[in-house]
Amino acid sequence: MRKIRFNSTLIFIGSLLFWVLSSCADQPTSGPAYLVEDIDLPEGLTGEVAAIDVLPDGRVVAAFMRGEVMVYDPVAKSWHLFASGLHEPLGLMAINEHEILVMQLAELTRVKDTDGDNKADLFETVYDEFGMTGNYHEFTYGPVKDGKGNLYVALNTSSSGGGVSKELRGNTNPLGKSSDRAMFSTTPYRGWVMKISPKGKVTPFASGFRSPNGLVMGEADQLYVTDNQGDWVGSSSLYHVKKDKFYGHPASLVWTKGWNMGNPFELPLSTLDSMREKPAVIFPHDVIANSPSQPVLIKNHKALMAFQGQYLVGEMNKPRIVRVMMEQVGDVMQGAVTPFLDQHGLRKGNNRLAFAPDGSLWIGQSDHGWLGDRGIQRLSFTGNTAFDIQQMSLLRDGFALKFTKPLQGKDPQELLAHIKIKKYRYLYHQKYGSPMVDVSQVDIHEMDLSTGNKVLTLNLGEMSKGFVYEVQLDSIFSKNSVDTMTSKVIAYTLKETR
Repeated sequence: MRKIRFNSTLIFIGSLLFWVLSSCADQPTSGPAYLVEDIDLPEGLTGEVAAIDVLPDGRVVAAFMRGEVMVYDPVAKSWHLFASGLHEPLGLMAINEHEILVMQLAELTRVKDTDGDNKADLFETVYDEFGMTGNYHEFTYGPVKDGKGNLYVALNTSSSGGGVSKELRGNTNPLGKSSDRAMFSTTPYRGWVMKISPKGKVTPFASGFRSPNGLVMGEADQLYVTDNQGDWVGSSSLYHVKKDKFYGHPASLVWTKGWNMGNPFELPLSTLDSMREKPAVIFPHDVIANSPSQPVLIKNHKALMAFQGQYLVGEMNKPRIVRVMMEQVGDVMQGAVTPFLDQHGLRKGNNRLAFAPDGSLWIGQSDHGWLGDRGIQRLSFTGNTAFDIQQMSLLRDGFALKFTKPLQGKDPQELLAHIKIKKYRYLYHQKYGSPMVDVSQVDIHEMDLSTGNKVLTLNLGEMSKGFVYEVQLDSIFSKNSVDTMTSKVIAYTLKETR
């Protein structure tokens, strides 16, 4: 073990990463770890991918914003139309080769081929007992399924930037709208995650979401949901979602059973803040992700065993996929986020992700009026290991960074110049997004290198709850690597200390 102690001044945060860079440069990779392939779409199809899933035999089922559901055979490289006429089908779950569940704008629908001709002939409503105003922003997401067969779907709040129809679906409650420009929920369960039992019983599960464009069922039936930056969401986040909890956007509170507190937008900010569950992971805006989408769980993946139990999350505004690593501290789930793949042929608009049986990751892309691209790409894993941060773990007085490959160097002092750490918070308020506030540089008091030079321990002294700790690693990756950037950033959301 190498141990370095030094005075906590950023002058000495000198050359830690240069040392790592030189160490990795002595270990050239045998080839790329990731390969990105463009998938040709049928001529005339508008390639705004709304949802994607993969059948057990490896065929891909994709839904498109204009309403088509198509099946792609990656061996024959051929498409066939399974269904059409659906309305903004933003979620899809393949049950088997003859049946899928589709989350349309207005309902969760069972779409089934009953006569074996590879075309759907049965369209059955599974759930449509939620309100609609006709507002353009009333998107619907999911489903995902837990181990008991329960389904979970999420309902977007309505946008103050759009109007409503004269004809509404469901009861109305004007208290779900602010007098200021903010997302609203004047019909039932906009801004909620809903639970649907195998027998069809629907339960309002959790509230407080603004634009929850991604659900995933993690290990041990832990539900995670992404939410996009906007009013009441200072920076995009990933939430660990539990029953009957409130996640921050006030509009949906009016649909809480027994609600008697009037217009939630008029409650004191301190009251709302005390009611809400904080994000498990914050995606720092313009640093990590601006518009995160669907997460997928890395599970029993031969090429990604280093990241077992972690999540890949799509990003709409950048040619990027990010990786989230969670850990439990006390009763709290929290963790870090870092770019997983940047560019290397990847497009923007990475809206939907799905792993195939062969381990490849299928990526559906869309713009749909916002920043993004269109089409489908397949990310394949060669089996080579990219140099990366495998895990960032919280310690009592700092963090441990575990790398996928050993760090080998002769002068640890040089490494310090290439590590920069800062901490900051985001404001919880009605304004659209938040700047970083209470920003301060963080000194490294002590550094240890252990476990075969794969674990770097950073002693930072007293740790501050409620802050994001951003670690910038400059020039840490091998200049010979074709898989990674020449610098690395990772951000840990500190909800609870050890």
